[in-house]
Amino acid sequence: MRRAIVLLLFVLSLLVGVPASAAVAPSGPPTSTGTGGAAASVETLATQAAIDTLKAGGNAVDAAVAAAGVLGVTEPFSCGLGGGGFMVIRPAHGKVTTIDGRETAPDAMTPTSFIDPATGTPLPFNDARWSGLSVGIPGTPATWEKALKKYGTMKLKDVLKPGIRVARDGFVVDQTFFDQTQGALDWFNDIPTTAALYLDPDGTPHDVGTTFKNPDLAHAYEVIAKHGVKELYKGQIARAIVDTVQHPNPAATANHVWRAGVMTLDDLHDYRAIKRKPTHVNYRGLDVYSMGPPSSGGSTVGEALNILEGYDLASMTRTNAFHYFLEASRYAFADRNAYLADPEYYDVPLSGLLSKEYADTRRALITTTAAPGPVQPGDPSPYTKGQASVTATMSETTTHLTTSDKWGNVVSYTFTIESTGGSGLLVPGYGFLLNNELTDFNFDSTTHPNRVEGGKRPRSSMAPTIVLKKNKQPFLALGSPGGATIITTVLQILFDRLDEGWTLPQAIADPRASQRNATNTGDEPAFQSSPLRTQLEALGHHFTNAGEIGAATGIEFLGGGNVLAAAEPVRRGTGSALVENPAP
Repeated sequence: MRRAIVLLLFVLSLLVGVPASAAVAPSGPPTSTGTGGAAASVETLATQAAIDTLKAGGNAVDAAVAAAGVLGVTEPFSCGLGGGGFMVIRPAHGKVTTIDGRETAPDAMTPTSFIDPATGTPLPFNDARWSGLSVGIPGTPATWEKALKKYGTMKLKDVLKPGIRVARDGFVVDQTFFDQTQGALDWFNDIPTTAALYLDPDGTPHDVGTTFKNPDLAHAYEVIAKHGVKELYKGQIARAIVDTVQHPNPAATANHVWRAGVMTLDDLHDYRAIKRKPTHVNYRGLDVYSMGPPSSGGSTVGEALNILEGYDLASMTRTNAFHYFLEASRYAFADRNAYLADPEYYDVPLSGLLSKEYADTRRALITTTAAPGPVQPGDPSPYTKGQASVTATMSETTTHLTTSDKWGNVVSYTFTIESTGGSGLLVPGYGFLLNNELTDFNFDSTTHPNRVEGGKRPRSSMAPTIVLKKNKQPFLALGSPGGATIITTVLQILFDRLDEGWTLPQAIADPRASQRNATNTGDEPAFQSSPLRTQLEALGHHFTNAGEIGAATGIEFLGGGNVLAAAEPVRRGTGSALVENPAP
C-alpha cells in the first residue's frame, strides 16, 4: 500500500457520496485470489476504488479510470491530470486495442528548443526539466474520456467520485510520499504555488503521519465531472495551464532559472487521444499484446521475446537462461534506441522489428558470454512489410494499474507525469502538477528520429501488456513504472512466469536486473547479493547498483472464473491487489 488510510465508509458503493476520514489502515494485501473482477495498483485506496466500481456494476474500464482518479490524488508526483499514458484494453467481445494518451509538444517547439542560445549547447537535464519548456500537452483526461465513451459503462462524473472524496478528505502521509517531496524540495520551494501545497510553512515536507488534503484538485475533478474534460482543453483549466507554462513565476528567493514554455490554448484545444493497434507477437503459443509507437515498450519487449523463443530456456540452468534474457534485452534495446519515435513523424520499421526472421539475425549474434559493451542496432528494413510505421486511427516516475471484470474485459494502464514531481509547476487553483514529458525527446539532437518537433509525441518506454491463450481468452495482464526499466521489468516478469515456471507473485517479487545495451547491467541490492550475480559475472556480465527497479502489478486468469491479482510485496511501500469475491 502506498497510503495508510482507513477506508471506513469508502468501501460502500462509490455512488454513495459519504466522506471518509483520513487515518491509519493496514497495507496491501499484495496478492489476492477469488472470483469476479480484480484490481492491482501501487496503493490500497486506488485498488479499493476499482473494486467498489466493479461492485457498483461498472466494468474493468470504469474501474481503471476510478482507480486512476484516486492515484492522481495519492500519487501526485507520479501521475495525474497534468500527464499522459497508454491504456491497453481487451474487450470482452472484440480485439485487443490501445489508447495513446501520450503528451504532445506545443506547435511552436523545434529541434533547437532545448539548445541554450547563449552557449549553443543543449541544456543540462535539470535546467530543461524544471521549466515551462518541458511541459507537453496533457493526455490523461482525454484518455479517460475516450476509454469510458468507447469501452466503459459509467459516466466520468461517477467514476471521479472516489478521487474527489480522497482529495477533499485527505490521506495520511507515508514515508515514500515524504521522501519524494524531499527529493524535489530544492525546486518545489522555488515555486510559491507548489510550495504552498507540498511543503509546511517552515519549508519542509509534510511529516509522516499527518493528513494531506488537496481541495483544489477536488475542485478540478468536480469541474471536469460537471462540464467534461473540455474544461481542461479549452475552458477555465486550460487557461490556467497555459498561464502556468508561459509564466512559471518563481519566488524572488528561487535558486534556479525557470524558463517559460510556448504552449498555447490552441495546442490544448487540438489535443486528441488516439486509438491505435497494439503490438503483437506470438510467444510459445501465447499472444502477447502491448503498446506500439510512440512507446517503445511493446516493440522492445516483443523483439526480445522473439529472440528468446529460439532458446530452450526451460531446460537450462537459471544462470544460462538469465544470461540469454539479458543479452536479448541488450540487442532489442540497441534497435529501440535507433528506430523508435512518433510514427506520424518517422517511419518506424515496426513489422521488421517484430518479425521472427529479424529476431533470428539478432539471436545469431549472441554467444554464451556477455557482449563486452553496447552493440550496434541491426537493419530491420528487409523484414519490414507494407507501411513502415504504425498509423494512427483517429476515432518514467510513473504508475501502473491493472483491472478485470467478470464479463472478460481487461485493462492494463500505465500513466505518468515523467520524473518524480514532473516539471515542478503546480496549476494554481486546480492542485495538479504538470509533466516534464518533453525531456523524453532526444533534445540534444536535431537529427535523431526522436528529436523535438511541434505536435510530436516523445518516445516512451511504457509497456502495458495483455497476454491471451490460444483460445483468445485472457491469461495475464501486467505492467510497471520505471522509465526505460519498464521494458526490462515486464520482460523479466514474463521470462520468470512463462519460461522459468514461477508464479506471478514470485515473478513480481524477483530481484531485478536491467540490461539496456550498456557495458553495465543495472541491478537491485537483492540481486547484487545473490549467487546468480556472481555466476553471471563469470559469463562476462558487469553489474552496478541501480536501486529499486519498477513497481509492477498484474492479474492472472486461472480458469473457471478464478483470478489472481498481484502487486509488489516490498517495492514502493508495498502494492495492493484485491478481487471482487475473495476466496475464503
